[in-house]
Amino acid sequence: MPSMSMPWMRMPGETWLGATLSFLGMWLLMMAAMMLPSLAPSLVRHARAAPMRGKCRAAAGTVLFGAGYFAVWAAMGLIIFPCGVAIAWIVVHRPALERALPAVISLVVLLAGALQFTEWKAHQLECSREWPWPDHPLRSTLTTSWKHGVKLGLHCSYCCLGMTAVLLATGFMELRSMALITAAITAERIAPSPRLAARLIGAALVATALALFARANGVWGQ
Repeated sequence: MPSMSMPWMRMPGETWLGATLSFLGMWLLMMAAMMLPSLAPSLVRHARAAPMRGKCRAAAGTVLFGAGYFAVWAAMGLIIFPCGVAIAWIVVHRPALERALPAVISLVVLLAGALQFTEWKAHQLECSREWPWPDHPLRSTLTTSWKHGVKLGLHCSYCCLGMTAVLLATGFMELRSMALITAAITAERIAPSPRLAARLIGAALVATALALFARANGVWGQ
């Protein structure tokens, strides 16, 4: 069972501002490692679809596109951190609730798996894959590059909502979970049949949730 105290607690002598900034740094580093494989095709399409005057300006536009994208993930991290702190505080100060954590984790994984089969998920996945969108033609401006990055970041964060929840539930910064979820996110973006890929991932998550629930209830032993 993943620890619920780290990285949500302050280090000795650390302020809450320092703890928030420390978490945000770890969060963005983790998101960069996980999302860059699926973001790379969009960065290439941006560079090719909106050529700007001069190589430096074109590079700046691509950088702003990526910055807008990761600004969305940074905002998500700022929302997640106080929620994680609150949950960790409850678990630390109410030890009896810790026994319910395995069942809660199983439920989170199950709901994430079910989300993979929904039309909402399919729509967000399509928007994440089909950039630039036909109704949002690219223009050779730095401001537009930032806005497109933000919009793509929103679609990607919505699309990855379930798997982000799984990552947080099974252990923040746990390398095995990060690797598996990175592979799943990338597969959805590059697979010839994205809906099929999403549903296969959903089936795997549901099976994992049932296995976790069985283990939590002693069906397969501790």
